[in-house]
Amino acid sequence: MTTYNAPVDEMMFLFNNLKDNKNYNEIDKYKEINSDLVKDILEQAAKINQQIILPLAKIGDEKPCVYENGIVRSPPGYKEAYKKFIEDGWTSLSCDPKYGGQGMPKTVSTFFEEMLSSASLSFKLYSELSIGAYNCILHHADQKIKDKYLPKMVEGKWSGTMCLTESHCGTDLGLLKTKAVKQKDNSYKISGQKIFITSGDHDLTENIIHLVLARIPGSPPGTKGISLFLVPKFVVNDNGSVGPRNGVNTASIETKMGIKGSPTCVLNFDEATGFMIGPENKGLSSMFTMMNLERIVVGIQGLGISETAYQNALAYAKERKQGKANNSKNGEADIIIKHADIRRSLMNMKSLIEGQRSLAFWVSQQIDVSLNHPDKKIKTNADEIVALMTPIIKSFFTDIGMEITNDAIQVFGGYGYTKDQGIEQLFRDNRITPIYEGTNSVQAIDLVYRKILNNKIFEKYIAQLSNEVKDFAKENKLSLFADKFFKYLELLNNFTLWLGEKNKSSKDDVSAACNDYLKVLGYIALAHSWLKILKVSHSKLNENKTFYEDKINTAKYYFDKILPRVQSHYLSAITGSDTMMKSNFN
Repeated sequence: MTTYNAPVDEMMFLFNNLKDNKNYNEIDKYKEINSDLVKDILEQAAKINQQIILPLAKIGDEKPCVYENGIVRSPPGYKEAYKKFIEDGWTSLSCDPKYGGQGMPKTVSTFFEEMLSSASLSFKLYSELSIGAYNCILHHADQKIKDKYLPKMVEGKWSGTMCLTESHCGTDLGLLKTKAVKQKDNSYKISGQKIFITSGDHDLTENIIHLVLARIPGSPPGTKGISLFLVPKFVVNDNGSVGPRNGVNTASIETKMGIKGSPTCVLNFDEATGFMIGPENKGLSSMFTMMNLERIVVGIQGLGISETAYQNALAYAKERKQGKANNSKNGEADIIIKHADIRRSLMNMKSLIEGQRSLAFWVSQQIDVSLNHPDKKIKTNADEIVALMTPIIKSFFTDIGMEITNDAIQVFGGYGYTKDQGIEQLFRDNRITPIYEGTNSVQAIDLVYRKILNNKIFEKYIAQLSNEVKDFAKENKLSLFADKFFKYLELLNNFTLWLGEKNKSSKDDVSAACNDYLKVLGYIALAHSWLKILKVSHSKLNENKTFYEDKINTAKYYFDKILPRVQSHYLSAITGSDTMMKSNFN
């Protein structure tokens, strides 16, 4: 079984030193969210994740969800843990106090999301989609629906889902067939089948609130004719109590590679009563409120699992003896952490994880500004930055998660391949993250075609980074790193220009380069984060020499060993698509 210690000190370092978004600091309701409060929250979060939720990871993998007689049963121990989870108020952490929430900013809740992912992704998924559904209802439903459904969802007594996918259409939602027929009382009868529904049915909550995409008869074809509906598992009475079973039933649950403690369901809607959320035929737009925030959360899943993999690989490397390290005078075998190649693997993990956590913290500030700042223009600008960074966080973090969990298995050697250590489970659990909520290739295509080629968001983002790094370059201890940053930023700009030119003549070249481009932008974004960490670390070196010297060394490693990956992605991409498109794959 894996071990896990929540990196509270690392999180507090970011909260105390890199909460540097001027617009974020102008949000009145967050001015009282001070360091002492956040540290207390994170320490309490660490306790429940380490002591109660972490053991559920192995239990859920070995004794997964069961579907029998039309009922989905969660793994042993999940009910008790979930009861404690909602009693302690963790489902309400970032929710509006108007509906019983605690109103914490994303800068705090993102840390909690990471801890949950590190401890047990399967357990996390029961509440994760509920928060997504809460956000969608909060932003798009009428007040009557908010008052009726949100308090119980915030409390955790009711959970939520997102029902998009159908067997004949995955990402291409324009093909969906689920229909919604309007009734005299302005409700709708929803009929159709949805697949791959995370936490679509289970025994942890009294009710499950499904958000379902469907078509009203006569609506326009494609994505322009999709509406969004709230469809509860049990009908909710006017007084808020749970009534009779609605026309929603589970046909089956999937047998999966990982996240076995989380049920992935096939749901049948048989004239189930539902209520429209948002405008007619604008359902996809409403659902994207849920999907976009969820995609960022999926990226945090990759980060959280990476942290657990790193911690366990590091602990094993300090205990396992194997071979003789270079220049070793030890009479016996050395612990493997003395071997340079093992240290390379561990430093890869460490530099990527710490950089990603810093980038996620920066994006979380942008999210808070986009949702809460009083100035509409500032909110819009922040929202554009979040839109740009969403595919980066989702795809880059989860791809790196696959790299890190794979390297962790390698550090363990043969023991990593067995189930005893739990490392192989991290690899299997993380494997879904590059797939769900829009595959990483789709995210890369979205980034290039919607955010880079047809938008000005990129220029604003690069201008912001460049201005900050120019200031860093004025400091002697940062100038060398700033020079390297601008060297690779020039490659990114050249790459962007190349995409623009190729888009006029060869869209295959552009499509073939999307994944490489996303990774280039991801590594550049992490370099920017590391520069900010370096600035703080040099200024505070005398306060905690050991901690800040380690930060400086890890930053150097990132710039020397990781950032040069940018060049290989760039050089590979600009060779074009000719050879791949010519192949007949016989």
